[in-house]
Amino acid sequence: MRDVGSQGEVTFWLKEWVAENRLAGPRVFPAGQFITAEGGHSTENTPDEFIRMQGATRIASGPDDWRQAVREQFHKGADVIKLGSHFTAEEVKAAVDEAHALGLKVAVDAETFYIQRAVEAGADTIEHPLPRSEETIELMARKGVAADPTLIPYQIIFDEWNGYFGSTSRRFTFSKEANLEMLKRLRRAGIKCGVGTDLILHWYRYLPGAYIAELKNFVAAGWSVPEALVAATKTNAEILDMDDRLGTLEAGKLADVLVVEGRPDENLEDLGRVEAVIRDGYVEVQGGRVVTPRHPVAALKGAVK
Repeated sequence: MRDVGSQGEVTFWLKEWVAENRLAGPRVFPAGQFITAEGGHSTENTPDEFIRMQGATRIASGPDDWRQAVREQFHKGADVIKLGSHFTAEEVKAAVDEAHALGLKVAVDAETFYIQRAVEAGADTIEHPLPRSEETIELMARKGVAADPTLIPYQIIFDEWNGYFGSTSRRFTFSKEANLEMLKRLRRAGIKCGVGTDLILHWYRYLPGAYIAELKNFVAAGWSVPEALVAATKTNAEILDMDDRLGTLEAGKLADVLVVEGRPDENLEDLGRVEAVIRDGYVEVQGGRVVTPRHPVAALKGAVK
Protein backbone atom coordinates (compact mmCIF):
# COMPACT_ATOMS: atom_id res chain seq x y z
CA MET A 1 0.00 0.00 0.00
CA ARG A 2 1.48 3.32 -1.08
CA ASP A 3 -0.07 5.93 1.19
CA VAL A 4 0.35 9.38 -0.33
CA GLY A 5 -0.68 11.65 2.52
CA SER A 6 -2.29 10.92 5.87
CA GLN A 7 -2.86 12.48 9.25
CA GLY A 8 -0.01 12.65 11.73
CA GLU A 9 2.21 9.64 12.30
CA VAL A 10 -0.41 6.95 11.72
CA THR A 11 1.01 5.50 8.50
CA PHE A 12 4.52 5.35 9.96
CA TRP A 13 3.22 3.38 12.93
CA LEU A 14 1.35 1.02 10.60
CA LYS A 15 4.48 0.56 8.51
CA GLU A 16 6.48 -0.47 11.60
CA TRP A 17 3.79 -2.62 13.18
CA VAL A 18 3.17 -4.60 9.99
CA ALA A 19 6.91 -5.04 9.42
CA GLU A 20 7.25 -6.32 13.01
CA ASN A 21 4.21 -8.63 12.59
CA ARG A 22 2.43 -6.84 15.41
CA LEU A 23 -0.47 -6.19 13.04
CA ALA A 24 -1.88 -8.13 10.10
CA GLY A 25 -1.76 -5.98 7.01
CA PRO A 26 -0.05 -5.07 3.75
CA ARG A 27 3.37 -3.50 3.40
CA VAL A 28 3.02 0.25 3.87
CA PHE A 29 5.02 2.80 1.89
CA PRO A 30 4.10 6.15 3.47
CA ALA A 31 4.71 9.61 2.05
CA GLY A 32 3.98 11.48 5.24
CA GLN A 33 2.45 14.90 4.73
CA PHE A 34 1.13 16.15 1.42
CA ILE A 35 3.33 19.11 0.46
CA THR A 36 1.67 22.06 -1.24
CA ALA A 37 1.70 25.86 -1.25
CA GLU A 38 -0.53 28.39 0.45
CA GLY A 39 -3.97 27.98 -1.12
CA GLY A 40 -2.86 24.81 -2.91
CA HIS A 41 -4.76 21.56 -3.24
CA SER A 42 -5.93 20.15 0.14
CA THR A 43 -5.94 23.63 1.74
CA GLU A 44 -8.85 25.19 -0.14
CA ASN A 45 -11.79 26.33 1.99
CA THR A 46 -10.00 25.01 5.08
CA PRO A 47 -9.11 27.18 8.10
CA ASP A 48 -5.39 27.25 8.95
CA GLU A 49 -6.14 25.98 12.45
CA PHE A 50 -7.79 22.86 11.06
CA ILE A 51 -4.91 22.22 8.65
CA ARG A 52 -2.45 22.38 11.54
CA MET A 53 -4.66 20.22 13.77
CA GLN A 54 -5.19 17.55 11.13
CA GLY A 55 -1.52 17.44 10.23
CA ALA A 56 -1.96 15.79 6.82
CA THR A 57 -0.79 18.81 4.80
CA ARG A 58 2.52 20.66 4.92
CA ILE A 59 2.24 24.18 3.49
CA ALA A 60 5.55 25.35 2.04
CA SER A 61 6.63 28.65 0.53
CA GLY A 62 9.74 29.18 -1.57
CA PRO A 63 12.34 26.65 -2.79
CA ASP A 64 14.18 26.42 0.54
CA ASP A 65 11.00 25.66 2.47
CA TRP A 66 9.96 23.03 -0.09
CA ARG A 67 13.33 21.36 0.44
CA GLN A 68 12.82 21.53 4.19
CA ALA A 69 9.35 19.99 3.88
CA VAL A 70 10.83 17.04 1.97
CA ARG A 71 13.52 16.58 4.61
CA GLU A 72 10.86 16.53 7.33
CA GLN A 73 9.04 13.63 5.68
CA PHE A 74 12.33 11.76 5.16
CA HIS A 75 13.11 12.27 8.85
CA LYS A 76 9.79 10.64 9.80
CA GLY A 77 10.51 7.61 7.62
CA ALA A 78 8.83 8.40 4.29
CA ASP A 79 9.37 5.97 1.40
CA VAL A 80 8.04 8.39 -1.21
CA ILE A 81 7.35 12.12 -1.40
CA LYS A 82 3.97 13.54 -2.43
CA LEU A 83 3.76 17.05 -3.89
CA GLY A 84 0.68 18.93 -5.01
CA SER A 85 -0.10 22.04 -6.97
CA HIS A 86 0.18 24.87 -6.60
CA PHE A 87 3.91 25.44 -6.93
CA THR A 88 6.34 27.53 -8.90
CA ALA A 89 8.81 25.87 -11.25
CA GLU A 90 11.58 26.69 -8.78
CA GLU A 91 9.69 25.19 -5.82
CA VAL A 92 8.87 21.85 -7.44
CA LYS A 93 12.42 21.56 -8.84
CA ALA A 94 13.88 22.13 -5.37
CA ALA A 95 11.60 19.53 -3.80
CA VAL A 96 12.25 16.91 -6.48
CA ASP A 97 16.00 17.44 -6.36
CA GLU A 98 16.01 17.11 -2.56
CA ALA A 99 13.91 13.94 -2.63
CA HIS A 100 16.10 12.34 -5.26
CA ALA A 101 19.21 13.27 -3.30
CA LEU A 102 17.69 11.38 -0.37
CA GLY A 103 16.88 8.37 -2.57
CA LEU A 104 13.10 8.91 -2.65
CA LYS A 105 10.77 8.94 -5.63
CA VAL A 106 8.32 11.79 -6.08
CA ALA A 107 4.60 11.56 -6.88
CA VAL A 108 2.83 14.75 -7.94
CA ASP A 109 -0.89 15.58 -7.77
CA ALA A 110 -1.29 18.33 -10.33
CA GLU A 111 -3.18 19.49 -13.40
CA THR A 112 -2.67 21.51 -16.60
CA PHE A 113 0.57 23.53 -16.66
CA TYR A 114 1.53 22.35 -13.16
CA ILE A 115 2.01 18.86 -14.61
CA GLN A 116 4.36 20.32 -17.21
CA ARG A 117 6.38 21.97 -14.43
CA ALA A 118 6.52 18.76 -12.42
CA VAL A 119 7.64 16.66 -15.39
CA GLU A 120 10.29 19.21 -16.32
CA ALA A 121 11.48 19.14 -12.69
CA GLY A 122 12.01 15.37 -12.85
CA ALA A 123 8.95 14.01 -11.03
CA ASP A 124 8.66 10.21 -11.11
CA THR A 125 4.88 9.79 -11.15
CA ILE A 126 1.91 12.00 -12.03
CA GLU A 127 -1.25 11.15 -10.14
CA HIS A 128 -4.83 11.26 -11.46
CA PRO A 129 -6.36 11.65 -14.94
CA LEU A 130 -6.42 15.46 -14.80
CA PRO A 131 -6.06 17.64 -17.92
CA ARG A 132 -2.65 18.15 -19.52
CA SER A 133 -1.43 19.10 -22.95
CA GLU A 134 -0.22 16.74 -25.66
CA GLU A 135 3.18 18.37 -25.23
CA THR A 136 3.19 17.34 -21.57
CA ILE A 137 2.12 13.78 -22.39
CA GLU A 138 4.92 13.52 -24.96
CA LEU A 139 7.38 14.88 -22.39
CA MET A 140 6.21 12.29 -19.83
CA ALA A 141 6.84 9.53 -22.36
CA ARG A 142 10.23 10.91 -23.35
CA LYS A 143 11.43 11.30 -19.74
CA GLY A 144 9.96 7.98 -18.56
CA VAL A 145 7.54 9.59 -16.09
CA ALA A 146 4.92 7.07 -14.91
CA ALA A 147 1.22 7.67 -14.28
CA ASP A 148 -1.19 6.51 -11.59
CA PRO A 149 -4.47 7.43 -13.33
CA THR A 150 -6.99 6.76 -10.48
CA LEU A 151 -10.22 7.16 -12.42
CA ILE A 152 -12.33 5.51 -9.70
CA PRO A 153 -12.37 8.35 -7.12
CA TYR A 154 -13.68 10.77 -9.72
CA GLN A 155 -16.33 8.28 -10.79
CA ILE A 156 -17.44 8.10 -7.16
CA ILE A 157 -17.40 11.91 -6.92
CA PHE A 158 -19.52 12.34 -10.03
CA ASP A 159 -21.97 9.64 -8.90
CA GLU A 160 -22.31 10.74 -5.26
CA TRP A 161 -21.75 14.50 -5.44
CA ASN A 162 -22.88 15.19 -9.04
CA GLY A 163 -19.70 17.16 -9.71
CA TYR A 164 -16.34 18.25 -8.36
CA PHE A 165 -16.90 21.24 -6.07
CA GLY A 166 -15.00 23.24 -3.47
CA SER A 167 -11.52 22.89 -4.92
CA THR A 168 -9.79 25.91 -6.40
CA SER A 169 -7.11 23.63 -7.82
CA ARG A 170 -9.67 22.14 -10.20
CA ARG A 171 -10.33 25.22 -12.31
CA PHE A 172 -11.43 23.35 -15.40
CA THR A 173 -14.13 21.05 -16.72
CA PHE A 174 -13.67 17.31 -16.69
CA SER A 175 -15.90 14.24 -16.67
CA LYS A 176 -15.94 10.44 -16.60
CA GLU A 177 -15.61 10.42 -20.37
CA ALA A 178 -12.72 12.91 -20.38
CA ASN A 179 -10.90 10.95 -17.68
CA LEU A 180 -11.20 7.67 -19.60
CA GLU A 181 -9.95 9.43 -22.72
CA MET A 182 -6.94 10.70 -20.73
CA LEU A 183 -6.10 7.11 -19.75
CA LYS A 184 -6.36 6.08 -23.40
CA ARG A 185 -4.04 8.95 -24.39
CA LEU A 186 -1.49 7.87 -21.80
CA ARG A 187 -1.61 4.31 -23.13
CA ARG A 188 -1.21 5.44 -26.73
CA ALA A 189 1.83 7.48 -25.71
CA GLY A 190 3.44 4.41 -24.16
CA ILE A 191 3.48 5.83 -20.64
CA LYS A 192 3.90 3.32 -17.81
CA CYS A 193 0.60 3.24 -15.88
CA GLY A 194 0.11 1.72 -12.44
CA VAL A 195 -3.15 0.93 -10.65
CA GLY A 196 -4.27 3.01 -7.67
CA THR A 197 -7.52 4.07 -6.04
CA ASP A 198 -6.97 7.33 -4.07
CA LEU A 199 -9.88 6.47 -1.79
CA ILE A 200 -10.68 9.05 0.88
CA LEU A 201 -13.32 9.53 3.58
CA HIS A 202 -15.52 6.43 3.97
CA TRP A 203 -14.70 5.10 0.51
CA TYR A 204 -12.50 2.32 1.88
CA ARG A 205 -15.80 0.58 2.54
CA TYR A 206 -16.15 0.11 -1.23
CA LEU A 207 -13.11 -2.19 -1.35
CA PRO A 208 -12.41 -4.49 -3.06
CA GLY A 209 -15.07 -3.30 -5.49
CA ALA A 210 -13.40 0.05 -6.04
CA TYR A 211 -10.07 -1.59 -6.89
CA ILE A 212 -11.73 -4.03 -9.26
CA ALA A 213 -13.57 -1.11 -10.88
CA GLU A 214 -10.22 0.64 -11.49
CA LEU A 215 -8.89 -2.49 -13.18
CA LYS A 216 -11.99 -2.49 -15.37
CA ASN A 217 -11.21 1.13 -16.28
CA PHE A 218 -7.87 -0.08 -17.62
CA VAL A 219 -9.63 -2.75 -19.68
CA ALA A 220 -12.04 -0.13 -21.03
CA ALA A 221 -9.02 1.95 -22.05
CA GLY A 222 -7.44 -0.86 -24.06
CA TRP A 223 -5.58 -3.13 -21.65
CA SER A 224 -6.39 -6.84 -21.71
CA VAL A 225 -7.40 -8.39 -18.38
CA PRO A 226 -3.96 -10.01 -17.90
CA GLU A 227 -2.27 -6.71 -18.84
CA ALA A 228 -4.35 -4.90 -16.21
CA LEU A 229 -3.22 -7.45 -13.60
CA VAL A 230 0.41 -6.86 -14.63
CA ALA A 231 -0.13 -3.11 -14.16
CA ALA A 232 -1.46 -3.77 -10.66
CA THR A 233 1.47 -5.97 -9.65
CA LYS A 234 4.69 -5.77 -11.67
CA THR A 235 4.22 -2.17 -12.80
CA ASN A 236 3.15 -0.98 -9.36
CA ALA A 237 6.30 -2.55 -7.90
CA GLU A 238 8.36 -0.66 -10.48
CA ILE A 239 6.66 2.61 -9.52
CA LEU A 240 7.50 1.87 -5.88
CA ASP A 241 11.10 1.16 -6.92
CA MET A 242 10.64 -2.30 -5.37
CA ASP A 243 10.49 -4.44 -8.51
CA ASP A 244 13.69 -6.26 -7.53
CA ARG A 245 11.80 -7.70 -4.55
CA LEU A 246 8.06 -7.40 -5.26
CA GLY A 247 5.53 -7.53 -8.08
CA THR A 248 6.17 -10.97 -9.58
CA LEU A 249 6.47 -14.52 -8.29
CA GLU A 250 10.15 -15.36 -8.77
CA ALA A 251 12.85 -17.16 -6.84
CA GLY A 252 14.76 -14.72 -4.66
CA LYS A 253 11.91 -12.22 -4.30
CA LEU A 254 9.88 -11.62 -1.15
CA ALA A 255 7.03 -14.08 -0.57
CA ASP A 256 4.01 -11.85 -1.14
CA VAL A 257 1.17 -13.94 -2.57
CA LEU A 258 -2.54 -13.38 -3.14
CA VAL A 259 -4.66 -16.53 -3.60
CA VAL A 260 -8.21 -16.18 -4.92
CA GLU A 261 -10.90 -18.63 -5.89
CA GLY A 262 -11.46 -18.36 -9.62
CA ARG A 263 -9.70 -17.10 -12.72
CA PRO A 264 -8.99 -13.38 -12.27
CA ASP A 265 -6.99 -13.43 -15.53
CA GLU A 266 -10.36 -14.00 -17.21
CA ASN A 267 -12.83 -12.46 -14.76
CA LEU A 268 -11.67 -9.54 -12.63
CA GLU A 269 -14.60 -10.02 -10.24
CA ASP A 270 -12.85 -13.15 -8.96
CA LEU A 271 -10.32 -10.87 -7.24
CA GLY A 272 -13.00 -10.29 -4.62
CA ARG A 273 -12.99 -13.98 -3.70
CA VAL A 274 -9.86 -13.86 -1.55
CA GLU A 275 -8.81 -17.16 0.02
CA ALA A 276 -5.35 -16.35 1.35
CA VAL A 277 -2.84 -13.52 1.58
CA ILE A 278 0.81 -14.15 2.38
CA ARG A 279 3.12 -11.23 3.14
CA ASP A 280 6.83 -11.89 3.41
CA GLY A 281 6.08 -15.56 4.03
CA TYR A 282 3.62 -14.84 6.85
CA VAL A 283 -0.03 -15.85 6.44
CA GLU A 284 -2.11 -12.68 6.84
CA VAL A 285 -5.45 -13.96 5.53
CA GLN A 286 -6.66 -17.55 5.52
CA GLY A 287 -10.05 -18.80 4.41
CA GLY A 288 -10.99 -15.22 3.65
CA ARG A 289 -10.39 -14.11 7.26
CA VAL A 290 -7.60 -12.04 8.77
CA VAL A 291 -5.22 -14.21 10.79
CA THR A 292 -4.11 -13.01 14.20
CA PRO A 293 -1.03 -14.99 15.21
CA ARG A 294 -0.73 -16.54 18.64
CA HIS A 295 0.87 -14.20 21.16
CA PRO A 296 4.53 -15.15 21.65
CA VAL A 297 5.20 -15.44 25.36
CA ALA A 298 8.52 -13.95 26.52
CA ALA A 299 10.35 -15.42 29.47
CA LEU A 300 9.93 -13.41 32.69
CA LYS A 301 13.31 -12.94 34.34
CA GLY A 302 13.47 -13.75 38.01
CA ALA A 303 10.08 -15.48 38.01
CA VAL A 304 9.46 -18.35 40.42
CA LYS A 305 9.82 -21.68 38.64
